Amino acid sequence: MFGKGKQLIGLDIGTSAVKMVVLKEQMKGFSLQALGYEPLPPEVIVDGAIMDSAIVVDAIQKIVKDQKIRRKNVALSVSGHSVIVKKITLPKMSQEELDESIHWEAEQYIPFDIDDVNIDFHILEEQNIGGNEMEVILVAVKKDKVNDYTNLVRQAGLTPLVVDVDGFAIGNQFELNYGLDSDRVIALIDIGAGVMNINIVQGRQHMLYRDISIGGNQFTDAIQKELNVSYHQAESIKRGEDVEGVSRDVADDIINSVAEDLSHEIQRSFDYFKATSSTSGIDQVVLTGGCSKTRRGDIAGFLSERLGVEVIVGNPLRNVSFNQKKFDPVMIEEIAPMCAVAVGLALRRG
Repeated sequence: MFGKGKQLIGLDIGTSAVKMVVLKEQMKGFSLQALGYEPLPPEVIVDGAIMDSAIVVDAIQKIVKDQKIRRKNVALSVSGHSVIVKKITLPKMSQEELDESIHWEAEQYIPFDIDDVNIDFHILEEQNIGGNEMEVILVAVKKDKVNDYTNLVRQAGLTPLVVDVDGFAIGNQFELNYGLDSDRVIALIDIGAGVMNINIVQGRQHMLYRDISIGGNQFTDAIQKELNVSYHQAESIKRGEDVEGVSRDVADDIINSVAEDLSHEIQRSFDYFKATSSTSGIDQVVLTGGCSKTRRGDIAGFLSERLGVEVIVGNPLRNVSFNQKKFDPVMIEEIAPMCAVAVGLALRRG
């Protein structure tokens, strides 16, 4: 499931924070060895592009120092416009034959110059759709984005060994914490500050993957604009806290308006999935990311009502044990939903 070799540091460089997770595999599952969360100022990372690498490097180094992390090898991930994930149908061929022809096949599906991207693929062996055809997950990431992120990790004194995609990391942690059921279609939705990852899975099969540039920042921006408050006040209002001079009803109306936009984007992806899939629809949504705590933790209920499907807030540390003397259980409960990508990456080996 997670490969061979030594376990890696799971490093999630998000729009609003750097998250770092270190796990240890034991006889009965995994234990938490380190968990770091370091907020980033606004505009340090914009649409996945690193605007100020020095600040991000400092955040990584601070976590390593504070958490006394000794490992050096890192698994990190990317998302956004520079990442293309598609399920494609190809003539049936061997792994070796596809290795040789994948660049030519990929050109038909990737809106970038083929020389500007790194390409990987996975043959869906259980999804052979005919004697002469097979389905393949194709992943392409712009080389300059990979280079930007791996260079940043090196500047922090660490060694990048694995570059994954956010949605696949989210799938890894879901498998660890909730198991897999080939009879159920689950939409894994991680809503961060700047990007929403949607990964629809059925068992181990990835049915649909999308990154959408919408997230918690849209709530903050709308609150700032409509109420003429500071960034920090807007963040407080988004979390459900009271701010002097701000009507709770007015704030709720603004938040509801953005949440409607969020639900429409999700529904569009669900509609596309239903139109292009033979399955009957989505059985459950598992929500993670910082945005899962918006609206006093009621975003799950709001989305469930709008989408007409059960929505739960996932816990990426549900099946991970931890020392309660080292890690405050209240802190773990508060931060866990924001660590889905980092936990999924920490399960990787290199």
